[in-house]
Amino acid sequence: MFMPLPISSNQSLSPEPELAQIPVSFLEHAKRPELFDRMVSIRRKIHENPELCYEEFETSKLIRAELDRLGIPYRYPLAETGVVGVVGTGGPPFVAIRADMDALAMQESVEWEHKSKFAGKMHGCGHDGHVAMLLGAASLLQEYRHILQVSFRVWKVPAYERGGEGTVVLVFQPAEEGGAGAKKMIEGGALEHVSAIFGLHLASDHPIGSVASRPGPLLAASGFFEALISGKGGHAAIPQHTIDPILAASNVIVSLQHLVSREAEPLDSQVVTVGKFQGGGAFNVIPDSVTIGGTFRAFSKDSLFQLKERIEEVITRQASVQRCNATVLFNEIAKPFYPATINDKNLHEHFQKVAGDLLGSQNVLEKKPLMGAEDFSFYQEVIPGYYFFLGMKNDSQGQFKPMHSPYFRINEDVLPYGAAFHASLATRYLLENQPKSTSTSDQKTESTSTKGNFRDEL
Repeated sequence: MFMPLPISSNQSLSPEPELAQIPVSFLEHAKRPELFDRMVSIRRKIHENPELCYEEFETSKLIRAELDRLGIPYRYPLAETGVVGVVGTGGPPFVAIRADMDALAMQESVEWEHKSKFAGKMHGCGHDGHVAMLLGAASLLQEYRHILQVSFRVWKVPAYERGGEGTVVLVFQPAEEGGAGAKKMIEGGALEHVSAIFGLHLASDHPIGSVASRPGPLLAASGFFEALISGKGGHAAIPQHTIDPILAASNVIVSLQHLVSREAEPLDSQVVTVGKFQGGGAFNVIPDSVTIGGTFRAFSKDSLFQLKERIEEVITRQASVQRCNATVLFNEIAKPFYPATINDKNLHEHFQKVAGDLLGSQNVLEKKPLMGAEDFSFYQEVIPGYYFFLGMKNDSQGQFKPMHSPYFRINEDVLPYGAAFHASLATRYLLENQPKSTSTSDQKTESTSTKGNFRDEL
């Protein structure tokens, strides 16, 4: 039984006070040494062994081993290395909580006992912590899975009349960093039966014990482009005999900046950035060609595809002004465009209630929209979803660098907060979104069908 939670058997009580205690109790349990130390250990093992997108085989193996230890059934593989576990009755409603698993192709510069063991690979975005927190939530949910049955007595409705008390789907996803792993997880059936999904990201710019998010647009849609600008190389001392692709590329880059400053609606945030410029290898030689590449971002599909169209036009036409040829590639197969991350307004209200109960309303912050991108948005195109940032800044532990920095590090004290948030958001969602009663035969059919899809890989 889930004795530590203050769920009363007095049916005359309102359910609201008991619901408000669920997040607090989950956090207390997540802070206990046994679970906290296990989350820290898992996070450090993953940090020492970073794996890039669609290469997360050892990370996936570690996740499956932990789910086996907890007695949680799962499906594997989805999207090559992804894992989907389930906790609960196997019946509706279904709610998902998600963590990404992949690392970045960068060299870690933090010198500590658990530094990355692989040159050029680093967990510089906190996904090692994301996995540890979701596994912590899995432990909480599995240990106290009877909370649903206890809570139904408070709601004065017998569990057998509900058509199943509910199921939490644990989504361990590969390839967030540019590989659109979420899209492949959806194609693999990760959201089957699921009616809502929650995700989080660690944030070094917000203090520990706080969260930040907003309803509506939170993160931008994004795409990548690359262009080959070809001319005619030659000696730098006789440029009249050459067709200079460096000059053409320079004009292209300047013209691309006008797309935002002179063509975009000022209140419609957009970004075009050229971050790659490769051409030439000698001081006195004009090269035959130059390659440039970059990213473009916006908060709507219309704006994103307008930028795409104009980027190609500007590159090809500006290159021709300088007598060069240009080929533009968007390579949407290898690097799919990410949609904007848009938080569901109803789930925002749910999040605010849970976060307020867990941290106090003064620590629930509004996040301004960011031009960063996140493939969690693919889930939100299919079902209502909610994404938020979990603060971990603690000035007494020194400065915490932003994500994608070679000096990025995690304040491990945040791990219990993430585990408690995952477990609380999912549990409260199930309790507040019970389906209408169905016949016993219908319940058994649906539950059996669902459970058949989730089994141990062995």
